[in-house]
Amino acid sequence: MRHDVTKLCLIACGLVLSACTSTFSGDTIDYKSAGEKKGPNLAFPPDMTVTGGDKRYVVPDSGATLSGYSAAVKNRPTATQQVLPQTPDMRIERDGNRRWLVVKRPAKEVYPNVREFWQETGFILMVDSPETGIMETDWAENRAKIPQDIIRRTLGKVLDSLYSTGERDKFRTRIETNAQGETEIYVTHRGAIEELTGNDKTQTIWTTRPNDPELEAEFIARMMQRLGYSEQAARAAVGKPTAKTAQVSRLKKDGMPRLEFQENFDRAWRQVGVGLDRSNFTVEDRDRSKGIYFVRFINPKDLSNQTGFFDKLFSRKSEDDFKKAKRYRVIVKEQGAIVNVTVLDEKGNPEKGETAIQLLTILDQQTGR
Repeated sequence: MRHDVTKLCLIACGLVLSACTSTFSGDTIDYKSAGEKKGPNLAFPPDMTVTGGDKRYVVPDSGATLSGYSAAVKNRPTATQQVLPQTPDMRIERDGNRRWLVVKRPAKEVYPNVREFWQETGFILMVDSPETGIMETDWAENRAKIPQDIIRRTLGKVLDSLYSTGERDKFRTRIETNAQGETEIYVTHRGAIEELTGNDKTQTIWTTRPNDPELEAEFIARMMQRLGYSEQAARAAVGKPTAKTAQVSRLKKDGMPRLEFQENFDRAWRQVGVGLDRSNFTVEDRDRSKGIYFVRFINPKDLSNQTGFFDKLFSRKSEDDFKKAKRYRVIVKEQGAIVNVTVLDEKGNPEKGETAIQLLTILDQQTGR
């Protein structure tokens, strides 16, 4: 009897191992925020959602993975496998390691396709605002970073919640129309990492980790596939990263605090927009013709000191703290050969002193990358 039980256990383990191995994907990206939560509740901050998304587009509980989406794209029938793009109305623009997608289609036509892309790749959209052209995903974990050892492959399906990378990502997409009437699509990444704290290192705190331009580029390439490019053409268009250059500060503190761009309005507007997306700002609206971004900003100094900022962000331990987010106007104005960026309060009065310098310093750190 004991021999039979042992034999049955070995057979069962073999079946589990076989099943897990057969579904293992070597993809380097595998986000699964849709339908199942792993680790802390990584919810969008209360009172910060622009609009609720259409519930018809919510991903089913089974969730979709980027690896599954990629497989579907590869299996999509095509006339020929070619490097040349299948749709000539799309191109990649870049400024250093910053890339964005330009599509010669109306924004209202592009927006639903981009929305479906994020949902098909396994994300929940916490901000879904066609009126402002802004989407933002929930915090999600890249499960492909978890080591696939023998124990993980065997018991992963049963004890999957015990595995965590200690990292979270979220992505913001901004869609707007440029001066030529084309649709520009920007994808920006924000990252968080869980770190040990305290004298005995038994507690953890969530803190920021650097933005990843190459992760942004990876999603832009996959978005191009969703819009009609072949995989080879999309990757060729995105290209390889360039060497980093020394960052030069644009912050000027004399008189009215400001950022000075030795560039034209279009480039400065674009860089400020990306800087806002990568920072702790929420863009509620914008008016390109007047050079105004209407934003909200949570100052970590205004939060209670009981826990870290990201810990509050994920767990909603103190919803009242997020009501302290203040509204500002970021002004991008061309003045002769330079473009000045200044900050106004909610009523349109100039922000001066420490507050203005703090906000402009955050923007300066992101626009120079």
